[in-house]
Amino acid sequence: MKQGSGLPGTPKAEFGLTRRNLLAGAAGFAGVAMAPGGIFSVARAADGFIEITAGPGQYKLYKEDAAASDLWLYNGGLPGPEIRVRRGERVKVRLINALEEGTSIHWHGVRIDNAMDGVSGLTQDPVPPGGTFEYDFVAPDAGTYWYHAHNKSWNQVGRGLYGPLIVEEEEPVFDRDHDLMLIMDDWRLNDDGRLDTESFGMLMDWAHGGRLGNWLTVNGKSNPSFSLKAGEPYRIRLVNASNARILELDPDSIGGQVIGYDGQVLTAAEQTTTEALVIGPAQRVDLLVVPETGRDLALVEVSTSQRFTFAEFKVSGEGKGNPPAQLPQANTIPSPDLANAKRVVLDMTGGAMGRMGPMRYKGRELTQDDIRATGQVWAFNGIANLDEEPLFDAARGETVLLETVNNTAWPHAIHLHGHHFRIVSADGSLGPWRDTFLIGREETVKVAFQADNPGKWLLHCHMLEHAAAGMTTWIRVT
Repeated sequence: MKQGSGLPGTPKAEFGLTRRNLLAGAAGFAGVAMAPGGIFSVARAADGFIEITAGPGQYKLYKEDAAASDLWLYNGGLPGPEIRVRRGERVKVRLINALEEGTSIHWHGVRIDNAMDGVSGLTQDPVPPGGTFEYDFVAPDAGTYWYHAHNKSWNQVGRGLYGPLIVEEEEPVFDRDHDLMLIMDDWRLNDDGRLDTESFGMLMDWAHGGRLGNWLTVNGKSNPSFSLKAGEPYRIRLVNASNARILELDPDSIGGQVIGYDGQVLTAAEQTTTEALVIGPAQRVDLLVVPETGRDLALVEVSTSQRFTFAEFKVSGEGKGNPPAQLPQANTIPSPDLANAKRVVLDMTGGAMGRMGPMRYKGRELTQDDIRATGQVWAFNGIANLDEEPLFDAARGETVLLETVNNTAWPHAIHLHGHHFRIVSADGSLGPWRDTFLIGREETVKVAFQADNPGKWLLHCHMLEHAAAGMTTWIRVT
């Protein structure tokens, strides 16, 4: 199979614990149950709130005999506890901040009430050290989602502040034993197996491909093994929680068909591509996998010169099963009306080896010295980071056709909060629903959505260093 089949400009940092590559066991948890996939499930407080504490913790990212890393964790675990509800149910979470800096939680991919979106500096103030904040919202759509810190995300998510959110259908097609949530992450480790914390905030990362690591984990574990039964259908939910790495998985090693993207199930299953299953930062892919007798499966990353296996699936028993008679029921999302769409152009500039034009930040033009001092090296339409005015206004129910032009030397993963959109191809056909899309260097991508959710919504690159360094704006729906 072809190696390195991702977007043009995708960095190819190798895996392994050497400084050369850098340059190119769960914590204790009391009173909770383990969900399939080895993630801790949650317990609720007496008032019905799930309590999630963000705080420092020690955790082994590499092998059992390696040193533990200083991470920031939700409830002491990596990932944070699994939250699982049914479509239409309320999610009530009390965030307790035991960090020494402010934080918040964003519910990635959920078409949520704006006040609950968790974006520090836009929809709420950061929760101060020692403070609490109560999130209370209805989960309108079934699907695969995740939650993560949304204040200084490049640092807080990069140190481990994320967890899974699963919204089941009213009548799930797959039972709990056949529904696996797998959160994949990319870590930059020192030679002793500990997280390299000294390199957080490096301008080189911010101006290039983002913070790329040299080690992959699944649900916080190095090369975990999962047990599957031959002939039985499984729903495998894949989440890329990496700060910046675009994962490219060998489709032959995992098998199966794609049944959903970014939480939204398809009307029919799709065969995986012959080259690689590409999952950008923050994106999700749901697979339908029916293991065959005598054939183990694996997650194998193939974007570099080496094949890197980072999870295994041991298949036992004998049987030749069939996929379920039907896929999970799709969500109802308002379709875009392209004939009457509001057209908006988003011009992406900056970064290393890019076209750095005039740039404004906090209302003033930046000099080269300003750029080095502030770390603002990217811009949307010539503006770095959040401006006082939105990128555009849209009336509730109005269709928006957003044309994104990548005039940089690097790929990006663009995420829109509060909505899902469809990629518009050259012939005008619409792709599957997404909340995050990948765009290669010097590429143009058009997406369309109905702005049906009122509020102030973030639009940003989910290469988290790029977002911190300027690739962040917002839209207003009224």
